[in-house]
Amino acid sequence: MRLCFLVEERYRRDGMPREVIHQLSAWGHQVDVIRPGASLTRISDAVRAGSHDAWVLKTVSGGPGLTLLEAAAAVGLTTVNDARSIRGVRDKALAAAIGHSRGLPVPPTWTAARPETLAEIPESAYPLVVKPADGSSGRAVRRVASPRRLAALSPELAAEGVLIAQPYVPNSGIDLKVYCVGGELYGTERPSPLGPEQGVRGRRVALPAEVAALAAEVGAVYGLDLYGVDVLLGPDGPVIVDVNDFPSFREVPDAAARVARAVLELARGDGTRPPLQNAVAVPPVGAPVPVHAAAVTAVSGG
Repeated sequence: MRLCFLVEERYRRDGMPREVIHQLSAWGHQVDVIRPGASLTRISDAVRAGSHDAWVLKTVSGGPGLTLLEAAAAVGLTTVNDARSIRGVRDKALAAAIGHSRGLPVPPTWTAARPETLAEIPESAYPLVVKPADGSSGRAVRRVASPRRLAALSPELAAEGVLIAQPYVPNSGIDLKVYCVGGELYGTERPSPLGPEQGVRGRRVALPAEVAALAAEVGAVYGLDLYGVDVLLGPDGPVIVDVNDFPSFREVPDAAARVARAVLELARGDGTRPPLQNAVAVPPVGAPVPVHAAAVTAVSGG
């Protein structure tokens, strides 16, 4: 197969997607790499019907790569994930609106083009978590304790573009990250970007049935096949705080091979989600959860 990867300079040397590209090449597939943030691209040559079997995007949220991916989709090329679905999660304000409309446990969300506008949020909603609407990798995520603190941060926040704000969800300081690869779910946990234990390595964990069902539902709601979900275990249950269309897949066993295999399946058009089954089993630590088994809880309300 012939594949095209859109890779921002920031991810040029990252294991994801570099190792995936190497794996696909080792299997005999042709992989072309476009670096949309650092190279001149002649659209008419790069984006044309029949040029590739699939296009894969790994760029920063506000980078130019998504426009190229959407151009590829517009001429009928397969994209991993669907370009419209990626747009739906890259904009965190839009992702929150979609999640709320479909009944997902997403915190109440305010959006503002200027930080001073956030001053209208009632004091009862504090503390807040404020972050860029196009942020990624925990960039510029801030816990804001009070309106006074928000005013003090206003000059810094002004450089971040459109912002979103959500009430802080009390939690243990650990983020639960769930990755979906090839129709299976993998649970990992790592310290929150708002906590003190920065740089601590994550680890694989068993997924509670409730979280597995929620992660599977996220794929259906946003139309994603290859994705990650950040979940906090709050006092009222799991809360979704972020959805990523092509995350790091850290701690997923044999991640490069699994992701490469999933890309090929989606490129061939046989990566459809399996049908729902009738049971949910919590696997041993680190084992994958099939999406079809996990999803039934979200449907049945169990």
